[in-house]
Amino acid sequence: MPVVSSNARSVARAGDSGVKAKAVKPSKPSSVNEVPQVAAPVRVELPDGYRPSSGDSDYMGPMHLEYFRQKLLNWRNELVEESKQTIDNLREEVRDVGDEAERATRETENSLELRTRDRYRKLIAKIDKALKRIDDGSYGFCEETGEEIGIERLEARPIATLCLDAQERWEHRQKLMGD
Repeated sequence: MPVVSSNARSVARAGDSGVKAKAVKPSKPSSVNEVPQVAAPVRVELPDGYRPSSGDSDYMGPMHLEYFRQKLLNWRNELVEESKQTIDNLREEVRDVGDEAERATRETENSLELRTRDRYRKLIAKIDKALKRIDDGSYGFCEETGEEIGIERLEARPIATLCLDAQERWEHRQKLMGD
């Protein structure tokens, strides 16, 4: 049974099982770069059609964490499946068929497929990091400020690690540096 800190702020009912899960509010970070740490999240069963909302009083409680865990795992599985299909397509392709133009077209298509696969690989690594943040209790909180990232932002980009203000500052610094 997971340890729940004394600063638990609410209790969420886990599906129809009657099991109660306590959510723990992270403490404010003592330094700007420190990420708030909480006890490992409790796994809960989500009701059909559950979607978190910003009006929920239990930000990143068990229900939110399980929702985003499932969303990330589904996304990861889709990317892995698409990567497998790319590999299978490249293996099945006949290399020495057609004229030079056809071969050139095929090579260009293969290059695009491999670049897409590389982007998937990097995205899968980010998804894995987000899943680790769920497990360590820091998911949903800005790595720079420790503030809430927000449900809407996480819905749009579940691998987000910065709140909107911190992301804008990062993008501004990148623009100034010419990257």
